[in-house]
Amino acid sequence: MSTVITRPDEAPPERATGIPADIVAGIAGLLLVLVALVVGMLTGARLYGSAQFPNASPGFGEYPILGHLSPHVGPGTVLAVVVAMAAVAWGPALAERLRWRTALLGAYLLSVSWILALALVDGWYVGVVRRLATRDEYLHEVPGITDIPTMLHTFSDRILSLRPDSWTTHVSGHPPGATLVFVWLDRIGLSGPTAAALVCVLVAGLVAVAVPVTVAALGRRDLARAALPFVALLPGAVWLGVSADAMFAGVVAVGVAVLAVGCVRLTDGRSAGGVLCAAAGLVLGFGIFLSYGLLLMAPVALAVVLVSRCWRALLYAVPAALAVAGVFALAGFWWLDGYHLVVERYYEGIAAHRPYWYWVWANLACLAVAVGPAAVAGLRRTAPRFLDGLPGRAPLTPVVALVRGAALAVLTADLSGLSKAETERIWLPFAVWLVLAAAALPGASRRWWLVAQAGTALVVNHVLLTSW
Repeated sequence: MSTVITRPDEAPPERATGIPADIVAGIAGLLLVLVALVVGMLTGARLYGSAQFPNASPGFGEYPILGHLSPHVGPGTVLAVVVAMAAVAWGPALAERLRWRTALLGAYLLSVSWILALALVDGWYVGVVRRLATRDEYLHEVPGITDIPTMLHTFSDRILSLRPDSWTTHVSGHPPGATLVFVWLDRIGLSGPTAAALVCVLVAGLVAVAVPVTVAALGRRDLARAALPFVALLPGAVWLGVSADAMFAGVVAVGVAVLAVGCVRLTDGRSAGGVLCAAAGLVLGFGIFLSYGLLLMAPVALAVVLVSRCWRALLYAVPAALAVAGVFALAGFWWLDGYHLVVERYYEGIAAHRPYWYWVWANLACLAVAVGPAAVAGLRRTAPRFLDGLPGRAPLTPVVALVRGAALAVLTADLSGLSKAETERIWLPFAVWLVLAAAALPGASRRWWLVAQAGTALVVNHVLLTSW
């Protein structure tokens, strides 16, 4: 059986029209960030976002991105500039000319280099080691977890705050899978914040492979190549190094990529397709035990099924994902119980004081920084096609489907009120798919958009001392 996926040679010729409108869209994204900053500085209400400016009166000086105003340079400054310059100068051309596997390897190395260089702007200790070493992080609880079955069985009992044995902030705010990863690292000898930080970075770098592989598997290797430098040079790399959310982004991105390859092989009648789809289900199923919010990766995964038209993939992936939930349930942790308790704890803390009226749009400003102006400009081109695939509309293409799925995930998270602030970090698993929209930009302008992407990350990292 031959695949029904649109192939690159069926794509319409690229048009370089609309560049001025792209620029306006990119500027509009930056203006949204500026408005959020100005409102945060001037409003009389406490926003409970970032730390206030030094010597500011209460209610003045707050701004959306979590961190401190602290213009600085560091050991990674020169390295970050060099990596950015190399990516801008050679990235697009190499992505087009290199053999596919070599291009993917190059994208991975570029991504890891970019993440580490930005982290090192704050110095090795502050930018890498200390990120996961605070008392609110997962590693704080690892020494006390000596019995994993008991930990899983009693996990929900320790979620609510204001109790003597409550989990620390990040442990209580996530399902036990996130904590288990760091416990397992400790068990195999990768103990301490340095090893944990480097593992997070190395896993985060996989998004630069998984995202393009997904697009290529769905029949558009041309757009996958166009997306390579944009995914690798993501401004959100500021928060990929170092946070556990970086690891989450890498894990679920790999799950989606495996699903895409499995769908294509199933469509082509190859038996390995079912195995791959089941493996994808296991990975994505484990993903929702890393973060409750990763249930919203469902629209992205379904985008793969829609484009490939391989509904049989669900017969393999869904039972595998449910099997992961079953294993955790048998071990004593029921996902829905944990979720409801986390919502209760969410409103026990500072989130209860963060005003919805501000964060429901300021969240998007934080996201605009993480995805960069190129992704915002790309969204201008892809958003009008979000109804593709419906009767009477154009066929659904991989980039439009995946960006649409990520946008739906973000919109749901935003309107829920459970994502108030810190979205430049916690929405990274969705941001890496939104940046695919930059592949829709005309080839002649891509190098300049890469300059804008790199510039965004460099300015943020050198002006703010971010918390992650």
